[in-house]
Amino acid sequence: MMSVMETATDTGAHRLSAAMREGERVLPLELFFDLVFVLALTQCTALMANRPSWSSVVQGMLVLGVLWWSWTGYTWLTSVLDPEEGAVRIAIFAAMAAFLIVSICVPEAFDSLALEFALAYGAVRAAHIALFVLASRDDPALRRSVTSLALSTAAGVGLLVGASLLDGFPQGALWALALLLDMGGPYFFGSEGWKLVPSHFAERHGLIIIIALGESIVAIGVGAEAQLTWGIAAAALAGISLSAALWWTYFDVVALVSARRLVSAAEGRERNELARDSYSYLHFPMVAGIVLVAVGLKKTLAHVDDPLATVPAFALLGGVSSYLLGLVGFRYRHVHTINRHRLLLALALLAVFPAATVLPALATLAIVTAVLAAMIAFETISYGEGRARVRHEEALPPEASLARQQ
Repeated sequence: MMSVMETATDTGAHRLSAAMREGERVLPLELFFDLVFVLALTQCTALMANRPSWSSVVQGMLVLGVLWWSWTGYTWLTSVLDPEEGAVRIAIFAAMAAFLIVSICVPEAFDSLALEFALAYGAVRAAHIALFVLASRDDPALRRSVTSLALSTAAGVGLLVGASLLDGFPQGALWALALLLDMGGPYFFGSEGWKLVPSHFAERHGLIIIIALGESIVAIGVGAEAQLTWGIAAAALAGISLSAALWWTYFDVVALVSARRLVSAAEGRERNELARDSYSYLHFPMVAGIVLVAVGLKKTLAHVDDPLATVPAFALLGGVSSYLLGLVGFRYRHVHTINRHRLLLALALLAVFPAATVLPALATLAIVTAVLAAMIAFETISYGEGRARVRHEEALPPEASLARQQ
């Protein structure tokens, strides 16, 4: 009788425990979880594109920041424990359900569904913290880090609930403060106790860049509105070329070098801070830039022969600029060198923004795509043999691999 009871007890404990991650590959459940983030990105695009104004852009970026921080939190979590084992799988499904409600609320997150958004977001973050507490059961250092994160998370969620009772500037200010406190927690409370599998962590962020680029492609189809003219066809081809160019600037060299740098970093504080800064923080302007580009593409396809309005023109040029600046910061954090031509192009795109409100939308899109393609051609030629070594020699030290890319 005792053996049966002991077996039952052991089985129950096993189901409530968390299995630590052992493999490096991204698991199917993680990709399934990301599908909800796809909807969230689409909703952010809709929030800005349906009512294009400076306030809607600010709102869209604040919402995206909150959603991004939630997503990256789960990426840290699944780099510690196996999301497909035991009761954790069910908890991830529950978090997905809450994230789905959050995504549905996005277009009205500052209006009629503000409270519902805040409460659903609180449920997403509560599940995240609960799973991290489970994962840190036998790791005091990780438990201390999770406790600190719980404090900053509670502050952020509480401010969002308070913001739901306001409107206008006070509401936006509380949102900004909530995001600052939530994202700032891991920076101010230290990073020594966190754990991660570096190759898995880097791959997860690479995949989310692809998912964001998918939103830019969806925007092309939505903007065309089931019509096809020579102008729409040309804009669609220019749009997919722009998305391909954005993909190239990340995955051709930078993603490879950065992933190897994270793997080679000393385990503990050095690796954790590198992951926090370069992936959790600096990937946000890249994803935000892609979402802004999606807004610009959607409006371009809808009116290919007319000049873009001020906000969509800024979304298109400013989005590419934000993406490039994120890449510049990403590289600097890893190898402490600045890609000058990417930096100059980002600044140039912002400088010529007024011209985009005069030229036909198709012309603006074609010019942006052409200059980005020209930069890629220049980099590919100038990197030469060094680029080939980066792409085909796994053992190449990361500092050496980018030393030629000045």
